[in-house]
Order: sequence, then C-alpha cells, then structure tokens
Amino acid sequence: MASYTTEQIRNLALTGHRQGGKTSLAEALLHAGGAIPQPGSVERGTTVTDFLPLEKRYRHSLAPALCHLDCDGRHINLLDTPGYIDLLGRTLAVLPAVETVALVINANVGVDAYSQRIMEWVRERGLDPLIIVNQIDGDADLEALTREIQETFGRHCLPLNLPAAGRQRVLDCFFSLEGEPTEFSSVEEAHTRLVEQVIEVDEALMELYLEQEQSIRPEQLHDPFEQALREGHLIPICYTSATSGVGIRDLLAVITRLMPHPGEGNPPDFFLGEGPEAKLLHFSPDPQAHALAHVFQVTIDPFVGKLSTFRVHQGTVRPDSQLYIGDGRKPFRPGHLLALQGKQHIEMARAIPGDICAVAKVEEIHTDAVLHDSHEEDHIHLRPVELPEPMYGLAVEATARGDEQKLSDVLHRLADEDPSLRIEHDANLNETVIRGLGELHLRIVLEEMEERFGLKVKTHPPSIPYRETITRPASAQYRHKKQTGGAGQFGEVHLRVEPLPRGAGFEFVDEVVGGAIPKQFIPAVEKGVRQAMAEGLVAGFPVHDVRVTVYDGKHHPVDSKE
Repeated sequence: MASYTTEQIRNLALTGHRQGGKTSLAEALLHAGGAIPQPGSVERGTTVTDFLPLEKRYRHSLAPALCHLDCDGRHINLLDTPGYIDLLGRTLAVLPAVETVALVINANVGVDAYSQRIMEWVRERGLDPLIIVNQIDGDADLEALTREIQETFGRHCLPLNLPAAGRQRVLDCFFSLEGEPTEFSSVEEAHTRLVEQVIEVDEALMELYLEQEQSIRPEQLHDPFEQALREGHLIPICYTSATSGVGIRDLLAVITRLMPHPGEGNPPDFFLGEGPEAKLLHFSPDPQAHALAHVFQVTIDPFVGKLSTFRVHQGTVRPDSQLYIGDGRKPFRPGHLLALQGKQHIEMARAIPGDICAVAKVEEIHTDAVLHDSHEEDHIHLRPVELPEPMYGLAVEATARGDEQKLSDVLHRLADEDPSLRIEHDANLNETVIRGLGELHLRIVLEEMEERFGLKVKTHPPSIPYRETITRPASAQYRHKKQTGGAGQFGEVHLRVEPLPRGAGFEFVDEVVGGAIPKQFIPAVEKGVRQAMAEGLVAGFPVHDVRVTVYDGKHHPVDSKE
C-alpha cells in the first residue's frame, strides 16, 4: 500500500435502503479508482464487499464490509453497510468509524423511512452527510426527486453536480461553470446557490461577496465548505449511476477534493470515567501522541479466527506496538495489521490517525473496546451508540444432545459480532431466547449458526414468564407433627402475608416473642417460605411482591428440628 498522511485519508460509509445500489456503487468506485480490474456483480455474487455465502444467496449486504482505494493522492476507506431495516443496528454500530456518511437513494424509489432514520442519526452524531442519487439513467423525475429531498431533509440540500446530455454524464457545479444545458436547473444557478449557502458560515467571505461583488474562487470556499458540513448547514447532493458509470469519476472527485479528512470532521466524543461524572474528551489526530483506537466491528473469520476492526483516532499503531484493551492490565502486540479489501487481508506497516484496519486472533478484544498504549487512557471510552431496541424474540435449543455448551458459545460469538442481537437465558424456564430487530434479523442469525458453525437448533415462541402475587392480606397457621418411633417431628408456625407495591420484591419479618419459636429455627421458616414462593400457589409460577411475617408458633424441645 502506498504511503499517505492523515490529511490524505477519506473515510466514507455507504448507507441507505437496500434498493439504493450501495454495493454496486462501491464496485464502480473501486473500479474507477483502479483497485479492481472490473466491477463485480451482485447477481453473480462477485462483488468485493458481499463475500459471505448468505449475502450471495440473498443478493444483499447482511453485514458491514470494508474496502479501500487510492485515487488522486488520496486513500479512501469505504464501508458498505446493510440496507434492511432489520439490520439497522449493524449499520449504526460502524458509523462512528467514518467522518462522512453517504446516504444512497435510488432515483426510481425516492426518499424512504430508512433513509430518514439514517439522516436523523447522522445529524445527532455530528457526522458529515452526503446524498448520492443513484441509478439516474432510468425514467425517474430527478427534479421532483431533488425537491422531495429538500422537503424531507431541508432546503440546504444542494446539488454539487447536475445530470446532462440525456443523463449520459453529470456537470460539476462547484469547481466549474460550464454553460452546457442540464436536466434541470443550470450549472450557474446551482453554483450560485452553493456559494451563497457556504459563505453564510464565513462573515469575511460573505462581506467580500456582497459588498465588493467579487467572484469567489473554489479554493476560497474549501474551509467554509468543510465548516458548513460540520455544522449541518449544507448537505451536498451528487448524481450517479453505478450500472452505467455515469457520475462515478465525478463522485470520486467530490470525495477526494471536498469531503473532510480525519482532521476536518467533528471529533468523536470520548469520555473519561462513567456516569454523570464522566469528563468529555476530544482527541486530535496527532500521529506522535499516545495511540488511541476504537474497535467498531468484530467478526469470526473461518480462516484467521476472531478479526477485530478498529479506527485509529490518535497516535500510530505498528505491528510491534504494545496495546491495552480498555482498563485491562495485560498488554498485547498486534503482530499483523491488516487492511481489509472485502475478504482479502493486506499487510500494513503502520496505522496512523484516520486509518481503519484489523487485528486477528486477539480473543480479549470486544466490540466498542478502546485500544491504547498508556495506562493514562485506561478508563476512556467512546460515546455509546444508541441502537434500536430488539423487540422480536425466539426461543432456541440444540437439536443434538450435548450441544448445549456449543449453542451458548455460538450465540455469544454472534452477539459479539452484532450489537443489536440480545441473548437472554431464563433460569426459571430453563430457556434461551434470542432477540433481534425483526423476523429477517433472527432468520439470518439462525442461518449463520447453521452455515458458519454447523449448529442446528429447534425454535419456538418464547414462553411467557408469568408471576403470581396476592391482592389482600391474610394469615394462617400450620402444625407439622409426625411420630414414627424414636425421635419425632414437630413444628408449628403462624404466618401473616401482605401485598407489596409492584416491583418491591420480598420481605420477611420476624415478630416472634417469648421464644415461641427459638431463634435458631427462624432461618428455616424463611427458607420454607422462599421455597413455597418459588413453586407458586395457583399456577406454579413464582410469587413476587409480598411481605411474610412469622408472629407466633410452637416447638418441642426434642422433636423440633430445622
């Protein structure tokens, strides 16, 4: 891999609905940048980023995948993300690794709810947005679609280029002022709107533009353009067709010349400590400082084992670097730093701020871990990613006897890979339940268990963990008496039960006076009460939210035992 600096790195995630054509767009960009000889095909299963057997079968991305290319002196990392709403959690979990989030919209479909969800998240996290209108070579009304984008996301969504020549090419509206007719609007009008939007964040430039009526050169607009992106004052729109290649090289020019490098985007929020006392920290991409990296994805590779992908935010990581995982006291050495090109792994000599790379076979690493080389960063963590709450549940059990431990291991591996997957075990029901964002999400998890780990399971709807309680106070007494020859058995208790507020739990009260029940027998009374509560009284479900008071009883000096 060629040598480059942090200022030459561009990190971009392709997001959006599954019909947007993100994977095909990534193929077209890789081909245009010279990273692959020919674009792969989703239908034939030959793309760089959809390399999993399940992805080839579904013909859709099911997990985020990383690829890269070098173009015009820039090193570009691309994250191709799933477009199913059921897999939204997998997408959101990896977005902290990039500065720019590209929302890919199918020109023939338009803006959908998934795209709106992504854009809301991007705004909340302060990432730089870019809208790519893909598949423009159809019959879609691009002018109407542009209005729809502006009505949905704001009037500050402005084209950086415009389709022309019967949608056979696009014309740049930022660096050039060519007068060729366009599909709608005009290059001059689009350029004017861009300039006026950008200079609003720079008072000096606005004064120069308004009072002296001087034309603003593109190089003068670079810094305010980046500022407008950071502040959410501008959302650029680009038009492309991944199928025909229209606008692909123009999109590469936008990425390399206008999208932020790691030092220009809003710095990610790190925190020192936990809870309300945690201190907010921002780190600069200084290659000479302490190393600091964030693990945003963990996968189980069939050939290299556990593969942990991380983004370097500060310092330089080398194969022989000594790194710590969070507040762990035992360091590790990466041994090999890997640049990922889909399923291909390429050795790296170092990783500088802005780089995205992976290490293999470090079992202690987990998703969202912070890697560092100094104990000063032991308690630093990245702002947690707010993921959708998993609502769909399915109970699973191994089909083969003796596979219970394997089932547990596989489920926890999958949960480490997928932060939006939750594993629950109910000891009372002796039932393991997997919870995800939808039926498709859980179906994919089950297919992964069988294909990748050779584990077949039986499934059924989760059992409902019913609970019992009481609604009013009551009291009763009971005498236990048994004589079988020799020492007998004798005991008598007087109990009073009362309901407690929901969620209050269980209270046991000893009000025995005068030694009616000796103190050494009181724990046995409580134990008996707890056993009865665990077994339930009406339908065999545990009893909750009650107070039980033992207030009287009798005992025999010889026949009474615990």
